[in-house]
Amino acid sequence: MLVKTFQAADMSEALKMVKAEMGLDAMILSSKQERRRGILGFFSKPYFEVTAALEQKKVQRPVHYQEKPERELSTREEFQNSMLAPLARELRELRERVEVLAKKDAEKKEALSSTAAEKSEDEIKPFQPQKEGTAPRIFAREDMEEIKKLLLNAVAAKEEKGSKPVSFPVVSTEDKVCVKNLADDCELSDEALELLANELRSEEVGTDSIHALLELIRPAAELGEELEALRERLVDAFAGIIKCSGPLRLRKTGPRIMATVGPTGVGKTTTIAKLAAMYALNRGARVAMVTTDNFRVGAVEQLKTYSKIMDVPLEVAATAKELEAVLAKHADKDLILIDTAGRSPKDREKLEELKVYLESCPGIETYLCISATTRDREMNEIVAQYSLLPITRLLFTKLDESESYGCIVNAQVRNRFPLSYFTTGQKVPEDIEVATARKLANLVLRETEK
Repeated sequence: MLVKTFQAADMSEALKMVKAEMGLDAMILSSKQERRRGILGFFSKPYFEVTAALEQKKVQRPVHYQEKPERELSTREEFQNSMLAPLARELRELRERVEVLAKKDAEKKEALSSTAAEKSEDEIKPFQPQKEGTAPRIFAREDMEEIKKLLLNAVAAKEEKGSKPVSFPVVSTEDKVCVKNLADDCELSDEALELLANELRSEEVGTDSIHALLELIRPAAELGEELEALRERLVDAFAGIIKCSGPLRLRKTGPRIMATVGPTGVGKTTTIAKLAAMYALNRGARVAMVTTDNFRVGAVEQLKTYSKIMDVPLEVAATAKELEAVLAKHADKDLILIDTAGRSPKDREKLEELKVYLESCPGIETYLCISATTRDREMNEIVAQYSLLPITRLLFTKLDESESYGCIVNAQVRNRFPLSYFTTGQKVPEDIEVATARKLANLVLRETEK
């Protein structure tokens, strides 16, 4: 992080210097009025000293070419390569031998006595092992058809997978459909569902959520849909279990009041600035910002900077009475955004104070901000402890820093608080979007949203 101090005759000139040298992404850490030291400084004009910081972006290094590893074979493909392929070869050889024997039997049958020749082929006794020196063995029609069906059943899965088909004697279409239904459908549907379940597990989605999602697409899997079609259905199935609140909707009969709460460092202040910019600059709404965070160094100054840039009023309310007065002062606004100080979920006393603070003014909607980088167990603890407050929504930050997103699914399904917004970076107001079930599904399944 780059930190630099600027000196100027007045505050506005100092801010211009910060903006010119460090850009709009700079964060104001402190500002104060000073006089020059020494005797002469007593007669000189005071000056303003501003300390600003800028988060330096990491340089993206070029990724060297790496050969892609060969695709891992699925369990079904390994089974085909190790078992079905040799079996298919053996069965083809057996079929050829059977056809040769059948041809010899047919020729021998014509040479039999007239009594044996008049008998129906269906009445000939089934194949029996022959003793040495006896008449050649004869195959009945039902024996031949049974052997054909056994061969078809053994390699039907291999043919369905697109491998080189094995030629067989003519078998009716009805027989093929029956074999396919019995041998493939259940196995293929179970395999596809297991593959999708493994994808969800790799993203740390909980067992209950996985079961609920797969039950929604099981009927399509049992009808034989391909894996990609099932994955698209799974994306749609998220809407069946994930609840989202949609964007903040402004009222016609008074301001919409929103407060963000959560642990320290999750990005509550930046989120407030993003929402203020979204509604004030993009939608032309009348917005006011309120902060109660007088604990963190630079928190008020950071919002002051955004307030001046967006021309949005900023108020500081240290007590519940001050908050009540501020809300009354800005009753003509469309939206009032309240930034609170970060609280540890283990600090019960501070959470009790925050509860009294929020409940002192009716109509405040409380959004719990959680970083998407939080582990599932810790996230569960945060939501459980913060449930002491009048939570109405969940808001997830830092999705750009997270490696998996199953914890978001688990938190929503487990606690039933609707999802409101996702934030994906530090840019104001670009890096925020309304949370949707489809967006979360695409994140979990690593899909590009269409």
